[in-house]
Amino acid sequence: MEVKSPTFSRLDKAQFFKTLNKRVNDYFKEKNIEKTGNWKLHLKTIIMFTLFFVPFFVIFFVKVPTLVYVLASIVIGIGMAGVGMNVMHDGNHGSYSSKTWLNKIMGGSIYILAGNVYNWQVQHNVLHHTYTNIPGHDEDLDAGRVIRFTKEATWYKFHAFQHYYSIFLYGLLTINWCLTTDFKQMGGYLKRKLSYGSAPNPTNLWTGLVISKIVYFGFWIVLPLLFSVASWWVILLGFFAMHYTAGMILSVVFQLAHITEDTINPHPNDDNEIENTWAIHQLLTTVNFAPKNCIVNWYTGGLNHQVEHHLFPNISHIHYGKIAEFVKQTAAECDLPYFEYQTMRSAVVAHFKHLKDLGQKPQLA
Repeated sequence: MEVKSPTFSRLDKAQFFKTLNKRVNDYFKEKNIEKTGNWKLHLKTIIMFTLFFVPFFVIFFVKVPTLVYVLASIVIGIGMAGVGMNVMHDGNHGSYSSKTWLNKIMGGSIYILAGNVYNWQVQHNVLHHTYTNIPGHDEDLDAGRVIRFTKEATWYKFHAFQHYYSIFLYGLLTINWCLTTDFKQMGGYLKRKLSYGSAPNPTNLWTGLVISKIVYFGFWIVLPLLFSVASWWVILLGFFAMHYTAGMILSVVFQLAHITEDTINPHPNDDNEIENTWAIHQLLTTVNFAPKNCIVNWYTGGLNHQVEHHLFPNISHIHYGKIAEFVKQTAAECDLPYFEYQTMRSAVVAHFKHLKDLGQKPQLA
């Protein structure tokens, strides 16, 4: 039986989003600046791609010890996550540039990160951004049986230890993308006829997915093997180290923004409607962290300003620091919550504490 997507209430007596949207639009008009990226984002793009590719070409053309090979692969993983959070993410939201073709190119960088544009746009832009933290609709809450992210998920005895072992599983995120997730998602999304934009062509999508995977594994594994860059096991170890590093970074950033004791997992009522408007729903299901940490803010592509990103996904992350001032002000005036952890450490502690709580046997929790 197909699950019908819920709708959101349209009742906003405080006029929260209308007021906020006007303030944000007025800011860009008064400053006469674009809502998309600028030279700061372009410079960051160069840096992230440099981190991603330069170490690869170094170990490809220069014989290095195994330890150096693995360390270089870890740096590649850091660059891989950086490209994903700063370049690919803005590109697929249409916020990297005012030029559509440039957004497509930057969004397409997901193919060199082991992902797929169609899958990512449906899973992230459509499902996650629309139905944030709603069980059964936001796939970011679904970790299978192994991790329990919500009270609605089935509890197993091993969940009592999930706050210990989950961090080790987080690193498997991107390697799952390239091996299994993309194929499962594409099959499921096409069956449900989901899309972001024009209707998808199944033949083209499946063909593109298979070809992109062949090219991906050919570049990262087959080529190094053919040119005897290192022993086969060193090449595979490096590939795993790259993915594990990127997966760990991306997973932690993703989870800190939505899986804490502050956020809620709302359910639709008997009329299949969520109690709040979409914008207020975002405030209740999203958390910022380390907003004043310039390193975290720069490297994560502003994803530590997750509240602002969810309210204005089509505005580039380089503007979130300023937009946050308007969101805080408007939320306070409307007597609405604005969840924020001042440090990265406090957000990490809150996340794993929440995992510990969710890992308790339900009747004892």
